[in-house]
Amino acid sequence: MLKLFNDLTGKKEDFVPLEKSKVKMYVCGPTVYDFSHIGHARSYVFFDIMYRYLKFRGFDVTYIQNLTDIDDKIIKRAHEENLTIYELADKYTELYFRDMKKLRALSADYFPRATQHIPDMIEAIKILIQKGFAYESNGNVYFAVDSFQDYGKLSRKPFEELIDSEDSPDKRNPKDFALWKRKKEDEPFWESPWGLGRPGWHIECSVMSTKYLGSTLDIHGGGQDLVFPHHENEIAQTEAYTGKKFVRYWIHNGFLTVNKEKMSKSLKNFFTIQEVLEKRSPENLRCFLISTHYRKPMEFSDENLDHAQNVLEKFFVALEASRNAHLIDNKDYSKSLTEDLKKLIQQTQSEFILAMDDDFNTPLALSHLQTLAREINKITQKGEIVNPEIMEQAHKLLWELGSILGIFLENKEGISDKLVDLILTIRQEARQSKDYALSDKIRDELNKLNLEVKDLPNKTIWYKKI
Repeated sequence: MLKLFNDLTGKKEDFVPLEKSKVKMYVCGPTVYDFSHIGHARSYVFFDIMYRYLKFRGFDVTYIQNLTDIDDKIIKRAHEENLTIYELADKYTELYFRDMKKLRALSADYFPRATQHIPDMIEAIKILIQKGFAYESNGNVYFAVDSFQDYGKLSRKPFEELIDSEDSPDKRNPKDFALWKRKKEDEPFWESPWGLGRPGWHIECSVMSTKYLGSTLDIHGGGQDLVFPHHENEIAQTEAYTGKKFVRYWIHNGFLTVNKEKMSKSLKNFFTIQEVLEKRSPENLRCFLISTHYRKPMEFSDENLDHAQNVLEKFFVALEASRNAHLIDNKDYSKSLTEDLKKLIQQTQSEFILAMDDDFNTPLALSHLQTLAREINKITQKGEIVNPEIMEQAHKLLWELGSILGIFLENKEGISDKLVDLILTIRQEARQSKDYALSDKIRDELNKLNLEVKDLPNKTIWYKKI
């Protein structure tokens, strides 16, 4: 049974979606005014793995990720770059999609943009006013926090600390938050019953999530920094609007830190996804990001990335050593060794699922794959023989489960397997005829192409270096 830590209740719970076998999942996407940094990548990668695993477990998942394309940061940056907000948002949306493609993240089903849903937001705000949960003041509209009895139930902070950062003399209560903001000079605006203006940040996710997924979502996710005020305010305005429970499971990933400080643009201690991927492979970055449980903070460093790279190297050795095992015609194999590997395959699959079912414990799941990879490497490097069909099963399982984590993805991109295998056949013939100069030259030239060649006792393997 899949269990999730629900931030709304503060405990781990059995995951039971509202509709059997169907999951409605909404994750807060980027504000498209700048490059995404790898603190963002942690969230993107984790929810990508959640999406992959839910599908692996047989759920029919509808995955929505919004794009915030109107807010104070976007307006400010558009002025700085002498662009319209639409031009700026298009520019950084394209860069975001590029980063996600490089990170091998699966696409969400929909990427709704805030500016495309402003009429829906206006309608929702009108209803909140009619119900007595919101009020207009000097062209602004605010949500009256004291009108919603359960305000603060997600963040569980003392009520006096629940103050949105934006202060205004137009508010009846400092805790109230903006649903609609009146037009300011040199800002984009839309017509509304309260005058020219634009929506507040929080209302967009309430409107877009319920538009595409209905009144109640199964999963709503994002980084821990969104718990308050964004997600707290989403709950208040959405449940006030619909009269129904908004989200069944609130999931938040922990921060990425540098020298024990949260990575953020305000502290200027961040590295963009693009910068990191210029030096590291996507698989390397993903393996690092899943090496710590998603709810815990994790430290970004070259040392930790190097450790993840070493883990991947061993995986790729095991995958290549076991590749095409079914083509080996050898009946003289160790039955006891074969039986041990068969048991390990079964154990790896069951323990991987148990780890992932336990609130997506990716470090533990990763360790079970490492155990299988070590056994494959031990067998092949010693030149021992097992039943080729069982070795092929080990290969397929390692690839399948690793692909759920997104760490075994096109590691030979742009290179023909058959061509490299043919080159290595020629190299093997050179070795057999003791033409070691040619053999070494082929190995060295392949190495220049970023291909690692390893001679094992009973075969030669290759893989793309990371």
